[in-house]
Amino acid sequence: MANAVIMPKAGITVESCIIGNWEKKVGDEVKVGDILFTYETDKASFECESTAEGTLLEIFFDEGDEVPCLVNVCAVGNKGEDCSALRPSVDGAEEAPAPVEKAEPEAVAAAPAEAPAVQSTAAEGKKSPVSPRAKKLAERAGVDASLATPTGPNGRIIERDVRAIMENPPVAAEASAPVAAAAPAEEEYTDVKFSGIRKAISKSMHTSLSTMAQLTHNTSFDATTILEYRKALKAMGGDYAGITLGDIVLYAVSRTLKNHPDLNAHMLDDTSIRLFKHVNLGVAVDTPRGLMVPTIFRADEMSLLEISKAVKELAAQCREGNISPDKLSGGTFTVSNLGSLGVESFSPVINPPQTGILGVCKTIDRVRKAADGSIEIYPAMCLSLTYDHRAVDGSPASRFQKELGENLENFTVLLAK
Repeated sequence: MANAVIMPKAGITVESCIIGNWEKKVGDEVKVGDILFTYETDKASFECESTAEGTLLEIFFDEGDEVPCLVNVCAVGNKGEDCSALRPSVDGAEEAPAPVEKAEPEAVAAAPAEAPAVQSTAAEGKKSPVSPRAKKLAERAGVDASLATPTGPNGRIIERDVRAIMENPPVAAEASAPVAAAAPAEEEYTDVKFSGIRKAISKSMHTSLSTMAQLTHNTSFDATTILEYRKALKAMGGDYAGITLGDIVLYAVSRTLKNHPDLNAHMLDDTSIRLFKHVNLGVAVDTPRGLMVPTIFRADEMSLLEISKAVKELAAQCREGNISPDKLSGGTFTVSNLGSLGVESFSPVINPPQTGILGVCKTIDRVRKAADGSIEIYPAMCLSLTYDHRAVDGSPASRFQKELGENLENFTVLLAK
């Protein structure tokens, strides 16, 4: 009996995934555990292993198709076995390929020697049916789905057909006589389509700035204590040597936020806010695929060393692209550190529905008057706090920054609490 392989549910918050590459083709022999295809969410990419053994009988979705989680993606069984009953039939999903009825011989026109990649069915006075998913994609992309060449079952226009005209828009025929085309000029630019994660970042940042009343405060503190403490940790060696200034800031933030619940919160709507009992700290991580924000859950209960290890583990999973989507949600406050890149101050954008985000900047030398009246140079680190003014006023936000700076200036005391 043929068995279906379903689209895995990569985390409790994921509803659908996009198929990347098929590693097997129809007719290939597969064993349990063989990689059938890759797939990605808007955050990470994964490999789907076969849960059945036999011959790959049929593939129900193409590369690039968005497939709801737990829906049949392909069928594996004995060679020649009927698997039609396993073809998915879900609302909004593309129908599986089906045999197309043969056209009458006299109705078949000879194909031109060099046919264009995309042809218009409307030009022939015909209207092919459009699948719901293809229609939605066309509406989002602002293209006319009827201009696509149907490749779906029974002449149906499906999602991949719409993507074809998005990549190669059809050119309207000139009413006048054809004119010899001029030689194309050398390309001076390159159009690059956003990846899934880049689209997610774009949407999230736009939503953040367009729906919140965001304001940024910039303050600084004397970083002498944490620099000396970091030097002592490095001298100890072992795991302690891996603790960074960024880890120290995360520890201080996790403790300071406990006294400022409005910043350790989610906006539910314009009239209510959810305050959290624990600090689930989001940490911005730069990856080859784009910005990702994994969460250190209950950071307020973790030691400095535990936070340091958690950050490194989550960052590695983000860069390798195999982090669970569940670890990329649930944050109550976010810290973004650009100090290593030489940034002295910036305006970080809040990660919705959180009410605040802290930007950590580089340490710079500043001049001040010492207690004896002399002039001294000290290392100052800037902290840039962006907060949602709907939930937090300027004074409470400033008090958080003031307390955070004091905790960092007296970090060894904070560790003893």
